[in-house]
Amino acid sequence: MGFDGGAGAAASRGRVVMLVDNGVNGDSRVQKAARSAADAGWEVILLGRAPGGVPQTWRLGGAEVRLLAVADPLSRRRHEYRRVFRRGPLAYPPNGIAAHRKQAVRAWETDLRLRAAELDLTARSGRPVPGWRRRALAAEKVAASVTGKWVSFRYWQLTRGQKDRRKLAGPVDRFYTWFWETVRGDGAWRRLEPALWDWELAFGPVVDRLRPDIIHANDYKMLGVGARATLRLRAAGHPVQLVWDAHEFLPGLNPALSRGRWLRAQCAHEREHAPVADAVVTVSEALADLLQREHHLPERPTVVLNAPNAGAADATDGGPVPDLRALCGIGSDVPLLAYSGAVAPVRGVDVVVEALPALAGVHLALVSLPPGRSSTPSIDALLRRAGELGVADRVHVLPYVPHHQVAAFLSAADAAVSPLVHLPNHEIALSNKFFEYSHARLPIVVSDVRTMAETVRSTGQGEVFRAQDAADFARAARAVLADPERYRAAYDRPGLLENWTWERQAEALDRVYTRLLAPAGVG
Repeated sequence: MGFDGGAGAAASRGRVVMLVDNGVNGDSRVQKAARSAADAGWEVILLGRAPGGVPQTWRLGGAEVRLLAVADPLSRRRHEYRRVFRRGPLAYPPNGIAAHRKQAVRAWETDLRLRAAELDLTARSGRPVPGWRRRALAAEKVAASVTGKWVSFRYWQLTRGQKDRRKLAGPVDRFYTWFWETVRGDGAWRRLEPALWDWELAFGPVVDRLRPDIIHANDYKMLGVGARATLRLRAAGHPVQLVWDAHEFLPGLNPALSRGRWLRAQCAHEREHAPVADAVVTVSEALADLLQREHHLPERPTVVLNAPNAGAADATDGGPVPDLRALCGIGSDVPLLAYSGAVAPVRGVDVVVEALPALAGVHLALVSLPPGRSSTPSIDALLRRAGELGVADRVHVLPYVPHHQVAAFLSAADAAVSPLVHLPNHEIALSNKFFEYSHARLPIVVSDVRTMAETVRSTGQGEVFRAQDAADFARAARAVLADPERYRAAYDRPGLLENWTWERQAEALDRVYTRLLAPAGVG
């Protein structure tokens, strides 16, 4: 099927174009949504961003995935193309000349060392070396040294100025932000974050040509792309419905971001386009309430949890499930905690490592390596700390497995951990890993972030500890490891795991699609 569709569209319940701002691989929610919608009879075309800018196309079950090249010249701001005299009047311009000059001085110094060596060899051979050549070489060394210091100083002024400007939080930047917010209101994002247009210019024309019945926009960047396409298509006489899938509460991102321009611009962009959405879906009950209040939505968003597939066939799709304990090099009798997901300071994984000295013999499996990577800076820092604590031999870093294998893979552990730190978005989240841990029937040790802690306390499936408190984590871990069957029994509650499946969530999403097209007599 080409970009303009084909005969399959007429036989389907309707054409759904899904939008996401990543390469699809690694985004389990988007993959599951596309696949299940196609299984339910919708014609699904999922548009994402091509890594490296090389367009790609493949099938995801019955859905078609198209990765588009996204040029991003607007991601560079105008000040990145010029010197900032106020911060570095002697800085090089940001056009590459600084690296050129630094390399040229290094080449000069290397040549001087070679010429000095040649003079030494000449002298050792008994041939005379004119004194003026020694003096000229010495003078040139001084000149090279002075030039090197001058180049380094100008290079330092450039990099310092660029680093300061990237924060966009100085007095001039704050005035610029205030001015455009005052003049343009929510439309200020056009001045404050013009890089959002890069997404529009890459995705918008493709969506227009596909003429979907439903646009499913994942998260805040794609909301704008979907909303503008909706307005254009309707103006052209083509009926289309917009579904906004909000994965997180944008104002609740890391508060440090709010000191700069980026988050304010993204929030303004979201506020401008949220009213265009015909339906909103999101990932938790708490986030549904927040979104309705924040955007004055006429109806509460539909909750579609980040739950895993339940089908046993899915777990082995693509090959056998790896053996977690074999990869860690330990036997079945060794206590093993498992963590699945990225390692970053806000994820709180460091508290688990800090607690290991108090958990004699307990090992930790970190299923955290992205495809094609052997490590990340955050993982390296964690392993260094494990070495300092003398527990490096009990920390095992493993690569991700396909999303449909995660629960089966982790089930070989004795317990799972979710040690999130306190951030606004963490307080309202029921993460993908939480449901994967549950389907692995593992006792869970969670930090006291609100929604997850309330859930664990109500179900009895684990223990709660004070976030970033290693001693309290050790207490909670000892409790679940001492009597894991007590916590596993929570999963026998009728309907608990059945409700926490993607199959059940897909039914809710399908109802949203069906309701949106029902007035037009479709579906």
